[in-house]
Amino acid sequence: MAIQPIRLFGDPVLRTPADPVTDFDKELRKLVKDLTDTMMDAPGAGLAAPQIGVGLRVFTYNIDDELGHLINPDLDLSADLDEEGEEGCLSFPGLTFPTPRAIRAVAKGFNMYGEPVTIEGSELMARCLQHETDHLNGVLFIDRMDVKQRKLAMKAIREAEWSGMSAPVVKVSPHATQGRAI
Repeated sequence: MAIQPIRLFGDPVLRTPADPVTDFDKELRKLVKDLTDTMMDAPGAGLAAPQIGVGLRVFTYNIDDELGHLINPDLDLSADLDEEGEEGCLSFPGLTFPTPRAIRAVAKGFNMYGEPVTIEGSELMARCLQHETDHLNGVLFIDRMDVKQRKLAMKAIREAEWSGMSAPVVKVSPHATQGRAI
């Protein structure tokens, strides 16, 4: 297993848009394995590469016993919203908040071998696809809340046991970063 530390809210990597994957090689397959192992250990429904400090457009998911990953995702969303769906994030340990999301989503991208993949989902799968793709764009789920809910969320974050902890030690990633800081 290659479990990696998960970056917490406040780490700048979570606000930095990730770069597209261009090399579908052994390093990418190791990244997908590290993401999967870390997500399963947490446990979580999804995990994006920036959450382990890697600025590439890759995420894993585990929804309704469907384990998978997607690289360089592109989303098409339904117009109808689920206004009341609860959402959490491994970068906000122990906290969940109602976050509006499209009820249905279609994500197109690639698997770790560079083969095209299409994932269609509703409700929880749609929520996961949107949440993880947002991470790849430097967007956090609290950004999707209305002003009143975001204020309540920020209060809960400030009161969380992990809030205000010292910034994580940044180590050199075992994954290629194309010369960018992680």
